[in-house]
Order: sequence, then C-alpha cells, then structure tokens
Amino acid sequence: MFPNRQNLNIKMIYEFEGYKPIIHESSFIHPQSAVTGNVIIGKNCYIGPGAALRGDWGKIVIEDGCNVQESCTIHMFPGITVLLKEGAHIGHGAIIHGAMIGRNCLVGMNSVVMDNVELGDESIVGALSLIKEGEKIPRRSLLVGNPARIIKEVTDEMIAWKTEGTKLYQALPAQMHRSWKPADPFNEAPASTPGQNISYKPWKSNQ
Repeated sequence: MFPNRQNLNIKMIYEFEGYKPIIHESSFIHPQSAVTGNVIIGKNCYIGPGAALRGDWGKIVIEDGCNVQESCTIHMFPGITVLLKEGAHIGHGAIIHGAMIGRNCLVGMNSVVMDNVELGDESIVGALSLIKEGEKIPRRSLLVGNPARIIKEVTDEMIAWKTEGTKLYQALPAQMHRSWKPADPFNEAPASTPGQNISYKPWKSNQ
C-alpha cells in the first residue's frame, strides 16, 4: 500500500524502561522527529521534523487525525498522561506540557499549553499564546495573549476553516508514504516542475 515504507525505518523511535511507542502504520513520523517510550499514535497522524514526543515520565496519547508540526515538544511531569483528542492540530513550534487538547482544537504556532490544562473541544489558541497551568477552557473558546485569555466564542465559520486546514494534514501522511524520499537537489531550475493543486487560504481577521 505504501511503496516507500522502507524510508520509514526510523532510528529516532526509542524504547524507554520497557515502553515502546505504538504507531499506526497509516501515520507518517518524520525521521528527524524523536518519539520516546510510552507514546501511542493513532491513524492518519502527521509528526513533523524536529518534533519531540517524550513518553519517558508519563504517557502520550495522540488520537486519529492529529498533527504535531515541526519543532513541537510534548512532555509531562511524572505520572501524567498527555492527550491529544481526534483532529487536534498543533502548530509549528508549540509546546504541550502535561495538558489535554480537545477534539478538533487548533494550537497556534509557538504557543505553550501548560500542565493540567484542559482545552475544550473545537477551541482555537492564537499564535504565541501561553495558557497557564490548571486552566479549564470551555469548548469553542478563542484564546490569545500571554497569559492567554478568552476573547470570544469560536464561530461556525472559524471551526469550518480550521477543519479544512486539518484535513490537509490528515491527507498528508498517505501522500508522504507514496512520494516522499531522500533526494539530491537540482543544480539549476528544471524546465518544468509538478504543480500543487491545493486551495486553502489563511484566516482573515475581518471575516
């Protein structure tokens, strides 16, 4: 089914204290990410290069259809389980430490979600935000700032936009399995290059 499976003999998946990660074969784990110990990754998940998932002191559960993008960190204090519910979307450089991220949430780039936070389903966390330890965030909350505060409820339009963006990441693992492979770069631009038929626009704040 996935002809480039041989490229996924990843050397940065590690056993720790007898715990080995459990990863569904449909998910794509970049070989420059590090997945350690008691980590469970469900179906159609994308783990980007530079991401560190450390299930050494506790447990990490990443449900189906989640993505953890480049340079993210997921960790915890001893005995804690970090949970990313189905469709959670963790933007570039974000840190999740000992928290629960609800279904179909978006955590923006370089945000930090601290210990014992419960982020309600379909919430959106703006880039560079910090959610303090122990916060219980209602579903459909839009949060921004440091410390983060709820500024309004997520609208149907906003969650539809978020869901469409996450669908791109849910399709990406199969695409990576089909066509991703190490390559030598071109020395000069070729006469023609493949097109990318992707249509998705960033959120406009005035919408």
